[in-house]
Amino acid sequence: MSSQLRYFLTFLAVLVVVAIVMVDSNPQAADTIFVNGLVYTMDEANTVTEALAIRGDRIVGTGTTSDIERKFKAKNTVDLKGKTVFPGFIDSHGHFFSLGIARMTVDLLGSGSEKEAAERVRHRVEKSKTGQWIRGRGWDQNEWSSRQFPSRASLDKVSPNNPVYLIRVDGHAVWVNSKVMQDAGINRSTQDPLGGRIIKDSRGDPTGVFVDNAVPLVQTHLPPMSDSEAVEAMQLAAQECIRDGLTSVHDMGVDSTEIALYKKLIEEDQLPLRIYAAVGGVGDLWTQFLKEGPLMGFGNNHLTIRSLKMYMDGALGSRGAALIEPYSDDSGNRGLTVSSEELIRSATVDALKHGFQVCTHAIGDRGNDIVLRMYTSALQEVPVKDCRLRIEHVQVMDPADIPKFKEYGIIPSMQPTHATSDMYWAEARLGPKRIRYAYAWRSLLNTGVVIPGGSDFPIENPNPIWGIYAAVTRKDKGGRPQDAEDGRKYFQFSRDGMTDTTAFDNGWYPAQKMTREEALRSFTTWGAWAAFEEHLKGSLQKGMLADFVVLSSDIAKVPDNEILNARVLKTFVGGKQVYSSNE
Repeated sequence: MSSQLRYFLTFLAVLVVVAIVMVDSNPQAADTIFVNGLVYTMDEANTVTEALAIRGDRIVGTGTTSDIERKFKAKNTVDLKGKTVFPGFIDSHGHFFSLGIARMTVDLLGSGSEKEAAERVRHRVEKSKTGQWIRGRGWDQNEWSSRQFPSRASLDKVSPNNPVYLIRVDGHAVWVNSKVMQDAGINRSTQDPLGGRIIKDSRGDPTGVFVDNAVPLVQTHLPPMSDSEAVEAMQLAAQECIRDGLTSVHDMGVDSTEIALYKKLIEEDQLPLRIYAAVGGVGDLWTQFLKEGPLMGFGNNHLTIRSLKMYMDGALGSRGAALIEPYSDDSGNRGLTVSSEELIRSATVDALKHGFQVCTHAIGDRGNDIVLRMYTSALQEVPVKDCRLRIEHVQVMDPADIPKFKEYGIIPSMQPTHATSDMYWAEARLGPKRIRYAYAWRSLLNTGVVIPGGSDFPIENPNPIWGIYAAVTRKDKGGRPQDAEDGRKYFQFSRDGMTDTTAFDNGWYPAQKMTREEALRSFTTWGAWAAFEEHLKGSLQKGMLADFVVLSSDIAKVPDNEILNARVLKTFVGGKQVYSSNE
């Protein structure tokens, strides 16, 4: 090496050192730095660090406390005192407006019998004016000893003069009293609509329960909410979500009223979290969006609408999920398809041509198979490489269909707490063979797909920590099932007696569990990716939106049985604190 070259290289090295010193001696401006924490960035390398620097609504730096304090000059410094920080949680399947409405109506969750549910209605009737509609949600006949659908008679006793409209926990059936049926003109001669069922008694009289596409027969008679009630519902939902650490929600099925409400609240700075919304079915609103194209990042990334929500079948709990073979506990029933195959296919073709994603509800193995076939047929006509078509729920699978998600780039969007809510009766519905491919997270993950996690609130509680716990344990909040004895005590076995009780050792069919990292990514990075937003959210990296939560404990490391003890201490959206607990 010549002396001139050595001199040049030495000079260059000096310049680099000087530049580094100058950068360190001229710190960048930041609005707030957060120091002395345990910060899970959820980047590709799973980096865990100590501090964040925020400017505006973005992260401008991450690193050790000493690095961030040296590199940034901030107006404010927040000492995290060792608390755990994660990216803001993302619920990839919820019903935002319905959550707010549920919090304004009779709460039937946990009612242990038809009589108890009716008693809750009676309390509301006593506080209401004659003729005022009584709304409620959350009843589940599977939690009652009878396991039978309820009857209008029990509601007639407590509410003879007030119309009563009660939505089942899964949203796929309603229970009404005689007053509603009279107003709607429902009687024994009323026929089941296509894709729906009117439950009738042995004499052929309607019992007051309407399933899937039969619901609109009575739903259309519900009076609309007032503007002030609608705003209150949205605000109640938002406050509950941010208390639970949710900074983004995928709202599965919005109408024009809900979109207008979102825009109003955003413009008034009254929506403290971000919404990725799917248009609720084909119709005038969908036609309008096809003409205008997706709505991207409205209100500083608070509202995006670039997907369509469709329905293929009903729900497992109300025996409306479309199965290939009949229900094990209802031999004449294979469930319901609520949309035609051609409608799913044609809507998907339209969506792909105009830059939209499709998110289709499918629960049964027959329902999932139909959607997979219609998606792949649409992709053959419109071969979009990165379409990210989604199937919502994916609860029961034909094992032959599991590899198709990876093969065709289709996203299984799933809700972990559905498994731990349904596990007590799901095997009675499906039998011992099909149950092994129900809520089959591990079987899908092993093919190389990702699973964005959600709750399907208000069907389940929106708390993402509950979802993470369910994903890694496959147990309920009481720690069941632990072993075969729990299985015998708490779970409904199939009638043929072939149930393998070892499947209850350390969780319900524990071979389908997620790892801790997978569960955390399900509610962070994978949720962002499922909405084409991985460049904006889901991880804590430079340039990303400053959406994050501060937790009371490290849910990445605590024992499984301690995950549920974690509490959200603070929630930040765009660097702004939107929630703080009293701790």
